[in-house]
Amino acid sequence: MKLVTKAAASVLALSCCISAVGATSANAMTLMDFIRGGQGRQESTQVSAPLTANPPQAMPSANAAPQTRQPLPTVSAPKYYTYKPEAMRLIASSRFADPVVTGAVADASASPVVVDHGASQRHHLTEVRVMATNDVAKAVEAYYADQSKPLLWVSDNGINDKAKAAMAVLADAGAVGLDPADYAVTPPSFDAASVEPEMRDRALMQFELTLSSKALMFIQDTIRGRLDPNKLSGYHDFKRKDVNLMPVLALLQASPDVAAYLNSRSPSNQQFAQLKAELAKLKSESGSDGSHISISLSGILKPGGSTPEMANIVKAIQHRGSEALKTAHAATLAAYQGTPDYTPDLVALVEGFQKEKGLTSDGVIGQSSVRAMVGENNDVKIQKLVIAMEQLRWLPSELGSRYVFINQPAFMVYYHNNNQEQLSMRVVVGSKQHQTFFFEDQVQTVEFNPFWGVPQSIIINEMLPKLRADPNYLDRMGYQVEVGGRAVASSSVDWYGSTKNLSVRQPPSSDNALGELKILFPNSHAIYMHDTPQKSFFKKDMRALSHGCVRLADPRAMAAAVLSTTVDDVAKQIATGQNKAVAVPQKFPIYIAYFTAWPNKDGVVQYFNDVYDRDAATQKALDATSKARTAQI
Repeated sequence: MKLVTKAAASVLALSCCISAVGATSANAMTLMDFIRGGQGRQESTQVSAPLTANPPQAMPSANAAPQTRQPLPTVSAPKYYTYKPEAMRLIASSRFADPVVTGAVADASASPVVVDHGASQRHHLTEVRVMATNDVAKAVEAYYADQSKPLLWVSDNGINDKAKAAMAVLADAGAVGLDPADYAVTPPSFDAASVEPEMRDRALMQFELTLSSKALMFIQDTIRGRLDPNKLSGYHDFKRKDVNLMPVLALLQASPDVAAYLNSRSPSNQQFAQLKAELAKLKSESGSDGSHISISLSGILKPGGSTPEMANIVKAIQHRGSEALKTAHAATLAAYQGTPDYTPDLVALVEGFQKEKGLTSDGVIGQSSVRAMVGENNDVKIQKLVIAMEQLRWLPSELGSRYVFINQPAFMVYYHNNNQEQLSMRVVVGSKQHQTFFFEDQVQTVEFNPFWGVPQSIIINEMLPKLRADPNYLDRMGYQVEVGGRAVASSSVDWYGSTKNLSVRQPPSSDNALGELKILFPNSHAIYMHDTPQKSFFKKDMRALSHGCVRLADPRAMAAAVLSTTVDDVAKQIATGQNKAVAVPQKFPIYIAYFTAWPNKDGVVQYFNDVYDRDAATQKALDATSKARTAQI
């Protein structure tokens, strides 16, 4: 039988994985999943080989002509992009020309003439050449085109104190995680008494416009960051903040304290202040701080084993362990003589250190434990802090008094209420092949005993090969198949045809992929938090293991927190065995975030591995942005 094919349509994004379906098709989720999980994002993934456009139909009989073999289609993941910085353009200084004024010549007067230096200098603004981004250029043009507006940074044939204060803030941009080179302004250098007035005024007007453009760029960057995160990859999903620059120069002109105004534009949340303080501390230390300890351990070290690196392991714990840990194991540390044997007392010391660092406290020393022991040098930490401060600018200036914060590199989720961290637990996030997105949303619903609507990526990439070999596969596994909204047997579907009108779901059960419950925050990626029958994953240190959704180590506790109820009440809802959705009393934010440097509840900044290599991509984009900003006219 001849099959008709058509070009692959644009596709929708994942549900607990990086999935896609045709733009005109229904999602593979149930209606309840569609409402609560959100419709997929059309541009984030692509089907690399189209399915047939024929509607599913009965499988051919054994005597029928052989089925035309179509190549197995696949669904590809979102991509990382080559970052393209915002273009720079010349500020249209021709707009600053004085209007032509005509009229009668005034009578001569013996009154002394008052020289307005600002007015005489302003006509040189038309000769200035300054490059800026479009938003900055438009704000500069609007201010200086108004002849009634005074100069900001130049007074009495020289730069004024306001200019000096502004330049000091810009020169210290590194303190808030920005690149001072982006905002560098060189003041004119001349002897005001001997230089030719025309040359002096040209230099002063070049300085005037340059400082105004750099101050505006600094303000925009401190508020929303230097990068547009959505241009980094298909995994980033943020509405970039709007920064109204039009009134800023007038505000700077009127401000009695320009430095205070410029310094007040950074995010006001506590986490940004803690990252900033950590950055200042590391920069004040010289080089790599001389305290880096090397541990050369191949493979793993189990209790009872032996290694020449044991002395370095103990030394590293003494350096990086807390005072409480060292006090609890003071006798062990005092008695240790540098021997290579991994004795029970040293195992207890390592287990305490592992627990303190959020690792599996089993006494087995692997690469995760070694990384926690040796730490990272200051240069690496500083880079992570700068990237974290950039990313924090993509989020609201205040995170809120109540929110959920998932930090993917830490493999942890934190629940905050009344400005306090009240709950934290381990999570499993997407693998590197099925990465969890970076975005923010609102917690809305808890669904007990959920159905799992199998996303198209899993149907196409993982189930379809099995179904072409065994059409009864889904029937045997207990999945429900619907075609055009009608329940059908898996064996009756033409698995060589299109799946666009087909959905597959797994009923509630102890084997359900979502476990007892899921917590929904409708988004275009259909990502949510949920339970899982695979509890062993939470014992691992590296927990990037899922298809994209966030699996919770203690889902009942998180459900109770977001519903403002008790764990016992959650247990009763689950015990009914009935599929039921309960709305949270009040929606509140959730941040599905990615920070390799982040402060804990005690304000201590912790550092994590760049599990998806996103820091590397972000750093490349920052470097490209700085290069574009220094482009010559």
